[in-house]
Amino acid sequence: MHHNNDSAPLDIITGGLKIGYARVSKQDQNLDLQIDALKAAGCTKIYEEKVSGSNAARPEQEQMLKALRKGDTVVVWQLTRLGRNVTDLISLVNQFAKMGIGFEVITEKYDTTTANGNLIFNIFASLAAYERERLIERTKAGLAAARARGRVGGRKPKIGPKEQREIEILLADPHITVKDVAKRFGVSRTTIYKHFKGATNVAS
Repeated sequence: MHHNNDSAPLDIITGGLKIGYARVSKQDQNLDLQIDALKAAGCTKIYEEKVSGSNAARPEQEQMLKALRKGDTVVVWQLTRLGRNVTDLISLVNQFAKMGIGFEVITEKYDTTTANGNLIFNIFASLAAYERERLIERTKAGLAAARARGRVGGRKPKIGPKEQREIEILLADPHITVKDVAKRFGVSRTTIYKHFKGATNVAS
């Protein structure tokens, strides 16, 4: 559900809008507190989400990401309102940076468009790089151990939101092949090619 704040200035062509994102985890919870705070912060449009479960789809967040333009700023009431978990949060904040999107948290006074906020963003970026390296190291170690034992895979095939993020990270590494990724997650190479567009540019 979208909510427009008619009293806020609009800059539809060039970007520079403040876009709010409000979320609660239960259908019977109220979004009013978050929406009022986002309006007061100058948000021109607010995306409202009611989802339960850390792995639940977030269609309003997806719509927001598609609508963002360079120069916009995403605003949330609390940091926990944005991501499913720390890994997801780091991924989103880094995605904003790559898109040229600012990010502001009302209650934590966190704003990537300021010097202090940019420092925190750099910490987020470092954490993301650290998690990526750890994931790649674990994957390589697991594949080596599997080969040494003469087996492949070794885990129940499953590609959920967490696995999707891990696969995207692994596919970005030039030293890891689609075959390696398929073994790591116990699926076929065809499955990887089908669900991940970036796999077509990776060695098989």
